[in-house]
Amino acid sequence: MRLSEVLIKPILTEKANAQQEKLRRYAFKVNRRANKLEIKKAVEGFYGVTVVDVNTAVMPGKSKTRFTKAGYIKGQKPAFKKALVTVAEGESIDLYAAV
Repeated sequence: MRLSEVLIKPILTEKANAQQEKLRRYAFKVNRRANKLEIKKAVEGFYGVTVVDVNTAVMPGKSKTRFTKAGYIKGQKPAFKKALVTVAEGESIDLYAAV
C-alpha cells in the first residue's frame, strides 16, 4: 500500500485536541487495511516527526434514523479505522496550518 493511501484525514475533536496538548497524541482516520508500521511511516513521512507509539481501533458503523414526509428513513454510517499516534518529546504536528 502506498503511503499516500494510508492517512485519510486527521480527527479534530475536543477530546483529540486535549490529547494533543497533554499527551502529544494525534488522532487520524486511516485506511482499514493499513497496519501500524505503515501508519508510522506515513506520519513520519508527511509531518516530519518521530513517532513513538501507534494505537489503532476499528470504530463500528452507527445506525441512523431520520424522519421525513415519506416516513422513517433508516441507514448505516460506515465503519472506519482510527489511529492514535504518539510523537516524541518536544515535537508536535500543526494540523491547523492548511485550514
